[in-house]
Amino acid sequence: MRLFQRGFAGYEEARVGRVFNQRRPDRYPAAVLLAESAEDVAEGVRMANQRGWTVSVRSGGHSWAAWSVRDDALLIDLEGLDAIAYDEESGIAVAGPAVRGGRELAPFLTERGRAFPGGHCPTVGIGGFLLQGGQGWNSRSKGWACESVVAVDVVTADGSRLHCDATENSDLYWAARGAGPGFPAIVTAFHLQTYEAYPHLFHDTWSFSPDDGEQLLSWMHDLLPKLDRRVEPVIAATRLPNVPLDEGVPHPGTVLLLHTTAMVSSPQEAEDLFRIFDSCPLPVLGHVRGETSLAEESAAQDEQSPEGHRYAVDCTWTDAPADRLAGPLLRLWRELDTEHSFSIWYGWAPNRPLPDMAFSVEGNVYIATYVIYTDPADDEKYRTWVHERTAAIAAEGGVGVYLGDTDFTGRQDRFLSDANYARLEEIRDRRDPQRRFASYLAADPGRLNVHG
Repeated sequence: MRLFQRGFAGYEEARVGRVFNQRRPDRYPAAVLLAESAEDVAEGVRMANQRGWTVSVRSGGHSWAAWSVRDDALLIDLEGLDAIAYDEESGIAVAGPAVRGGRELAPFLTERGRAFPGGHCPTVGIGGFLLQGGQGWNSRSKGWACESVVAVDVVTADGSRLHCDATENSDLYWAARGAGPGFPAIVTAFHLQTYEAYPHLFHDTWSFSPDDGEQLLSWMHDLLPKLDRRVEPVIAATRLPNVPLDEGVPHPGTVLLLHTTAMVSSPQEAEDLFRIFDSCPLPVLGHVRGETSLAEESAAQDEQSPEGHRYAVDCTWTDAPADRLAGPLLRLWRELDTEHSFSIWYGWAPNRPLPDMAFSVEGNVYIATYVIYTDPADDEKYRTWVHERTAAIAAEGGVGVYLGDTDFTGRQDRFLSDANYARLEEIRDRRDPQRRFASYLAADPGRLNVHG
C-alpha cells in the first residue's frame, strides 16, 4: 500500500495518470492510496473515517468524467487488485476489479475454453464495467454482464470485509449489479459465472453513405425484432480511413458501417444467421463477411478509441421509430468532424424482464457518441455539442441512459427505474449513513435520476 498526499512527490501521477480521457479534471483529492489487497482497501476506508475524508474509487480509469477524482477525498486506486482465478468444477472465475476485460480476462478464459460477456473496449477495468451493468460481447444472448455476477467481495463504509451473494448480504449483491458509482461499498473481487466458449466468432460488415442513412435506419428497425439474439447489430458512423470499400469507391468522409457479430458453433451457422442481411435494399459501398476473433475486434476498438486523446461522450436509450430518430441522429452523424470521432446505433431490442437487480433502464436502441480530439481549446465546444445533439435524440422516445457512457456534469438523465433508485437510496442509508463513499458526480445532485 502506498499513499500519496496532495503536495508531495508522485501525487499528480497518482491523481490522473490512470485516467484514460486526456481531458483531465480540475479536481484534487486529499490523497491517493494505491491498494495492493482487499485489506489495503479496508485500511484505507478506516483511515478515511478517522480523518473525515470522503472515499472515491478507481478500477480502470475509463469513466469519461473521471468520477474517481473528487475534491478533498481519499481516492483508493484498485490497480493492484488484478488477480484472476478459475474453478473448473463450478465454472466460476474470481477476478479483481482492475482486471481488464478484453486484455486480461478474455484471453485467460479463452485458454480454458470459457467465455464471459466482457466489454467491447479491451482496456476497461471490470470494476466499473460490471457495477454499471456491463454491455459486452454476446450480451443480446447472455444478457447484461452483471447478470452473470454470482457474488462480490466488498469493503463497507466502516472498513469491514463482507461476501455478498443472493443469500448473504443480498442487499449489497442487488446493488452491485447496476448501481455504478453509487454502490455503497468497494468491490474487491467479482465471482463470475463463465460459459462454454463458442468455437467461432464471425462478422458481417457493410459500408453505406450517410446520404442513405434514413433508409438504413428504416431497414434495421424493421429487421431488429427478427434477428436471432446471437446476432449483435451495430451501425457506426465513423471517419476512419480503413473501412471496407469496394474497388474504385472513394471514401465519402463519413461512412456508416453496419457491423454485426455472432458467436457460433460453425461457419454454416454464421452464414445462416447473416443470410437475413443479404436482401439489403440500399446502395452498398463495400461488404466483408468472414471469421474474426475477440483479439481482432479488440484491436479495431483500440484503433477507433485511441489512448492519449480527449473525449466528450453522451448516450441515450430510445424507443423512437426510425422515422422519428432519423432526423436528429443523421444530423449528429453528418457533423462528426475529427478522424477518430464516432457514434453508434446498437440494436438491443429487449425481449424479457430483467432479473431483480439495480440495473433497470434499457430500450429498443442504444445511441452513444464519442467525440475524440486532441486540442484542449476544443473542450467546451465538443462537450456542448455532444450533449445538445444527444438531448435532441433523447427527446425522440428517449427512456434514459447507460451509466458507462455518461457525464452528469454535462447532461443528466434517468439511469435506474424510479423504484430501483428509491431502493438503492434505502440501501445507501443503511449501509453508508454518513455517505463515506463519494457516489455520483453530477452538476445537480438534487436531480439525479430525473428523466426529461
